[in-house]
Amino acid sequence: MIKNYIKITLRNMWKYKTFTFINVVGMAVAFGAVLLLALTAFYELSYDDFHTNKSNIYEVYLEEHHANDVEADAAMPVPITPALKAEFPDVVHASRYGDFGGSVLRYGNKEFNYDVRCVDQDFFKMFTFPIVKGNDQNPLGDKNDVVITEKTAKSIFGDVNPVGKLIELKINNQWKSLNISAVAADPPQNSSLDFNLLCRFEQHPDYEVAKTLWEDRFHNVFVQLPANEKQAGFEQKLKSFIHKYYAASIKQLRHDGAQPDKEGEVLRLRLIPMADVHFSPIASQSRAVSKFYPYLVLLISIFILFIACTNFINLSLGRAFTRAKEIGVRKVIGATKQQLITQFCSESFVICGLSLILGAAAAYSLMPQYKLLFNQQLSLSVLSSPLVILYFLGGFILIGLIAGGYPAWLMAIQNTSQAVKGKVVAGKANGLRNSLMIVQFALSALLIICTVITWQQLNFMRNKPLGYDKSQVVSIPIGSNIEPERALQLMRSKLAAFPDVVSVTGTDMNLGTGLDNSASTSIMTFSYKGKNVKTNWLRVDYDYVKTLGLQVVNGRDFSRAYGADTTVVLINQKMAEQLGEKNPVGAILPTDGAKLQVAGIVKDFNFKSLHQQIAPLTMVIRPNWPVNYILVKVKPANLPASMAIINKVWKDVNPRSQAESSFLDENVDRQYKKETRLSKIFITGAVMAIAISCMGLFAIVILIITQRTKEIGIRKVLGASVNSIVYLVAQDFLKLVLIAVCIASPIAWYAMNKWLQDFAYRIQIEWWVFVMAGVIAVIIAFITISFQSIKAAIANPVKSLRSE
Repeated sequence: MIKNYIKITLRNMWKYKTFTFINVVGMAVAFGAVLLLALTAFYELSYDDFHTNKSNIYEVYLEEHHANDVEADAAMPVPITPALKAEFPDVVHASRYGDFGGSVLRYGNKEFNYDVRCVDQDFFKMFTFPIVKGNDQNPLGDKNDVVITEKTAKSIFGDVNPVGKLIELKINNQWKSLNISAVAADPPQNSSLDFNLLCRFEQHPDYEVAKTLWEDRFHNVFVQLPANEKQAGFEQKLKSFIHKYYAASIKQLRHDGAQPDKEGEVLRLRLIPMADVHFSPIASQSRAVSKFYPYLVLLISIFILFIACTNFINLSLGRAFTRAKEIGVRKVIGATKQQLITQFCSESFVICGLSLILGAAAAYSLMPQYKLLFNQQLSLSVLSSPLVILYFLGGFILIGLIAGGYPAWLMAIQNTSQAVKGKVVAGKANGLRNSLMIVQFALSALLIICTVITWQQLNFMRNKPLGYDKSQVVSIPIGSNIEPERALQLMRSKLAAFPDVVSVTGTDMNLGTGLDNSASTSIMTFSYKGKNVKTNWLRVDYDYVKTLGLQVVNGRDFSRAYGADTTVVLINQKMAEQLGEKNPVGAILPTDGAKLQVAGIVKDFNFKSLHQQIAPLTMVIRPNWPVNYILVKVKPANLPASMAIINKVWKDVNPRSQAESSFLDENVDRQYKKETRLSKIFITGAVMAIAISCMGLFAIVILIITQRTKEIGIRKVLGASVNSIVYLVAQDFLKLVLIAVCIASPIAWYAMNKWLQDFAYRIQIEWWVFVMAGVIAVIIAFITISFQSIKAAIANPVKSLRSE
């Protein structure tokens, strides 16, 4: 019987080549898209899954309540980890995790730049980074021990075993010899924690200064709780810890009018589960990926698959009724319902199987282009996950059963004598077909609307005035293999010889996202006239205002005419408002023991992304606080030539540097890569959804016209025009499309309005977006329908009347 089923399936596929082609191509495209999108989503959701203790590991963060808002920050002070272990002996493990800063290694006569992280002894007991060579019991037992990754070991030592060898690390401009105690496996790509070398936290350049300071926060803390300890319960225990070690801060917050939470607290220590670190906007190791993103990608993949399945089911239903006589004859000679259902299911599984093979081959061949286009990492290794296997296998079986089983069941319950005559009742089938088409086009319209709104928001962010001039400004990451102040002075003196260079300055924080992908924030808190003041702290240099075209609205800019000018600051308007002075110029700010005078006020500018409101900002020149970036303003005449000159001069100044110079306007665009990626996915999803929907609509129209051939011939004989026949065929389908747009519009408005809440500066959703989506959907549907309708309308009516 199975052989017979397959033979009949192949015959039918060949007989109805057009429908077979539409089904196979539509499903193959859907399967290929679903594979790529699902791999993307599951890869994002797989972050940090490899840690054995993942369910018990948490990142600690501080929640601070103010009069008008609540701030959350994962940066922690150095003494908090020893205090936590002392106060809570039931904590299994705890480790600090800090960026070393300028990370220069030396072995022999060679220097290397690597990502160096500072951690505690418990790090390898908490996290699953397997030791492949050396001390696997306590690899950081001694303060002078370091652990390097396999990739780092290979690049420095080649095939020589590095365990036991000494390597030098530059700490506070001095070389210190450290012992390589072990080699760890390279961190997986889906790891929130990445490193090339791990050293003890005591080696951090700021450790000795900050080990007793509770207000100086610059690293992260992870804790592993007992298996029976719940997150909420431990957070309650931390209340007494906060009151003990942060009593002065709590008092100051209450004095400044902080609004307490529902438990009456204004300062809390809270936890982020390791499973959420990759997605949390609070966690410092977050890749700025909302957890909404992978689920949205999965949802779009399901939309595309649903649309393809709708085509499959509708065509299966349509073809089932054209095969009524065949099914009637089968029933007469003794075929049971189960046999009919098996026959139809075997056909659908053959088509689905062929489509899956073609779709998987297309997905595999297009994967490199997909990763490049969407700036997305994904790995085939996630296919080994039981959840992923269940997702794909379950979906395949479900599609095959529904697409084959439902039409077969519908035909099996038809009256046998009527089926033999080719007369069947199609009311319920048409109702299902119409319902599926409404959902299909509703999803297409939903994706069209989301695409338009996402594009509008991206366009708004790219064109909104930021308060500074981002054009013709080159940003150069200094790196760690040259003294920053010396690099800045050398660039100033060498570029002064080029007339196209307008100005050169330095800063410790880039604007936007540079090619080095680095981002940092410095926050300073101090008491001013009995009031707690919190400000972003920015190290700048002379000509910063000139280079960025900032506007000084009161007072003066930094100037060499006033000597070193290291005891004054520039503040923005938000900071001036926070000080509460009528004219803050000349005010003395008592910061970290130094009294700094406000020399001038600059107009507010967006020094962070448009996701955030402009915050208070204080700019200062401090030679002992190094700059990280050199900014060069050039004339607009020949930007490529200017960039080439700057790169050449920078290579002369710092021969070991990497070419990571970029224009600020490119950096600003790059900081919205998450939104750009989302926009591309929406556009791709919308195009696929519309294309697959139109393929299905085209096939359905062919079936309808085939069933109404004689009717069309009679109408033509009686004088019906081509337009009237096209309208006759199109009107019912266009009604369905309009209903679909009406259903999709409120859903799209709600979803995109929620998405826009993530932006401090955002567009208003306009009514015309929904009208435009409806018009686009109707036009595309009408063109699809008209193609076959016109062909039928201009056919010879004599042939139509002769058709059976």
